[in-house]
Amino acid sequence: MHIFYRPLYQSDATQFIDELKAKDPEVEARQREGRELLWDKPVNREAWAEYRAAQVAQKPYVYLTEGKP
Repeated sequence: MHIFYRPLYQSDATQFIDELKAKDPEVEARQREGRELLWDKPVNREAWAEYRAAQVAQKPYVYLTEGKP
């Protein structure tokens, strides 16, 4: 047995979330809808390839101007 084993321990945050889900079972569905709205977007790989190809490499020291040592 592990020295720090705490049988059936749940943090306050976990208890709160479990109670919230028990009171309103649709919470997870609304969370998924919100995630889809903000994060789960289709990726246009062709546009990303063009973006990466158009980037200009940055010089090691950007404040050094040409012609001046």
